[in-house]
Amino acid sequence: MKSRQLTANLTQLTKLGFVNAYLVLEEDGLTLVDTAMNAAGELIDAAAALGQPIRRIALTHGHGDHVGSLDQLCRRLDRAAVTVLMPAIDQRILSGEATDIPGRKRGSWPKLETKADVLLEPGDIVGSLEVVACPGHTPGQLAFLDRRDRSLITGDAFTAMGRLEVPSHGTPRFPLAAFATWDRAQALDSATQLRALEPTLLAVGHGHATSAPVADMDAAIARARRAA
Repeated sequence: MKSRQLTANLTQLTKLGFVNAYLVLEEDGLTLVDTAMNAAGELIDAAAALGQPIRRIALTHGHGDHVGSLDQLCRRLDRAAVTVLMPAIDQRILSGEATDIPGRKRGSWPKLETKADVLLEPGDIVGSLEVVACPGHTPGQLAFLDRRDRSLITGDAFTAMGRLEVPSHGTPRFPLAAFATWDRAQALDSATQLRALEPTLLAVGHGHATSAPVADMDAAIARARRAA
């Protein structure tokens, strides 16, 4: 697993060259955003390298490449000392309860042993992170805005395998995100709303982080609109 320090508070961890998780430094330790797949030991080692414990695991959405290491992590960590936070709608899908959500549930939705301690809703606060709604890729997908410096962790609301893109349409470089997107119109709307936050750094689920990303977000949204 490759580690890259993006800011004083944000570390990007990349599995298999294209699946990202993030460690966010807080006063009491670390918030792990997403878990990648089969990466529990590597994530724990990355936290140890920073000299801080994992206190929270916050998930952007319920697809397997973002929650795939959750059960392994919770078996290896002191479960009583770690809070698991997940989008409320995606938790319902993972548990089989969300039969009222229209449309096909695209992408991988694994069966998890671990249940969330906290069901996240837009506007919630997780340490220094503000929870922001960005449905479309999944019904409940969320982003996390660091209120200290306006870094934005978006899950799969954007991808950056090559240039920045909105997963409302397929791209030759990375078509998987579009194939797994539940509602492409909502994905485009959410990308537009995230751009309005004017983040200083964009940290995505797949691909490189982008500093001063607003112009690149505008270009990605424009391409998505033309493809719609």
